[in-house]
This record gives sequence, C-alpha cells and structure tokens, in this order.
Amino acid sequence: MEHVLGKEWTITPAGGSTGAAFYAQSDTKRLFLKRNSSPFLAVLSAQGIVPKLVWTKRLENGDVVTAQQWLDGKELNPEEMQHPKVAKLLSKIHHSSELLDMLLRIGKKPLRPDEVLFKVKNKVRFNEGTAAQIEVLQAIRYLERMLPYVYVEKQVVCHCDMNHNNWLLSQTGQLYLIDWDSAKVGDPAVDIGMVLHSYIPEEEWDNWLESYGIVRDDNLMLRMIWYLLINEINYYMWHQKRLEVKEAAQRLQQLKRLLNRVTAY
Repeated sequence: MEHVLGKEWTITPAGGSTGAAFYAQSDTKRLFLKRNSSPFLAVLSAQGIVPKLVWTKRLENGDVVTAQQWLDGKELNPEEMQHPKVAKLLSKIHHSSELLDMLLRIGKKPLRPDEVLFKVKNKVRFNEGTAAQIEVLQAIRYLERMLPYVYVEKQVVCHCDMNHNNWLLSQTGQLYLIDWDSAKVGDPAVDIGMVLHSYIPEEEWDNWLESYGIVRDDNLMLRMIWYLLINEINYYMWHQKRLEVKEAAQRLQQLKRLLNRVTAY
C-alpha cells in the first residue's frame, strides 16, 4: 500500500478477516484504505451511509484501492443499538431504489427462500455432527413447513451483518453502517430480525419498528424467525468446523430458544 500514497504516509493494517483494510496517516490527512471494495461503495458514500469516498485507484496488478474519509468517532455498543437513529438509517437503506439498482447491476441476485433452505439442508446433510442434533432437525422441519409463507414481493438491499461493531457514530452525531461485504438483495426481515433479537428488549420492539416506519404483524415475525433459524444453523456449522466448541454450544442454545418461541408467532 505504501507505493499507492508515497513515503510521507504511515500505513497500518485495520484488522478484519480479509487483511484488505488499512489506516493511512500523513502530517495533514487521514484515510481509510481498502483493497478491492465493491463498486457499490460509491453509491453508499453518495447517500451518506458510509464515510465519504475520497478517491479510487486501479493498481498495475488489477487490484482497486479505495480511500475513504477517516472519521473520529466510536462504534455503537449493544445498548446504543436501541436508538431510533439505527432504525431510521436501516429504513433509509431498505427503501433506497438507488442502492437496489446498483446491487442488481453488479450481479447480486435476489435471495429466494427455497434456495436458501436448499443450501442449508445440503450443508447439514454432509455434516454428520450437525445432522445428529435434534434441534437442527426440528428447525429444518419448521423451515420446510413455513416456506410457503416467507415469500415477499418487495425485496431490498440487506446488509446481512447487523453486529453493533458495524455501526459508527461520528463526533458530529452522524451515524454510518460499514462493512458491506455480505450485502444481498432480500427480505428486509433478514436485517430487522437480527437487530430486534440481538439488541432490542421485546417490550421495545413496537417502538423500534415505529421508528423504522412499520407496524409489527404476524407475517413479519414469522419471516424474522425463519431467517434467524437459518442463520443459527449456519453459524453452528461454522463454529463446529473451526472446532470452537463453546461458541457452537451457544449457537445450539440460541436455536433452542428460537424454536421455543415459534408457537408464539
């Protein structure tokens, strides 16, 4: 990365699993650099959803480096996810036709529930340890039974990783949602369910949804649970594969809790 900016810049890795993100600092400027970001980044920047895109450069080896404004601010903590700003920004994202058009243009195909279920069933079938878990089998039976009821006509841009660490609040009070590598076109219930179940006390769900701009109904709750069950099965298998016994057990417990709630919806 040094040859992209020059010797007056100090460049340090920004962490992350891909090793493609860096912080760059000179005497007068600070930038956040990333290698091979999606062209989707430009639209996100134009809409104020991510920090401002400063420039894009193509390297001789074909890699593309993007530079974004490096802001002073903080990641949201779990409690701060309850703030109406989170609901309002997520609603803005889900209702943006520009974001949807761009994501479709770069080749993202809309998620089909039957294809999502087919993939997870295939993974389970070839994973003996997962297939032996009664909770996983119960979840799959429920997913199959409810499949006809989780189709929606209007699909939107879903971030698909609502971890509180991906929400940044600048010192001026501007909220951003970063790390769009997992973005898909799908049911808004994918993102909404992750936020509500992970961060919002259930007695506050109606208030949060009001800030988002919708009213709770049985179909929304059904779709949320459906996609949350898919996520928990996938995460369980991911931790199992990495031999992370404690984390896998936690995912199995979460799967149990979701199954216990199914009758409520």
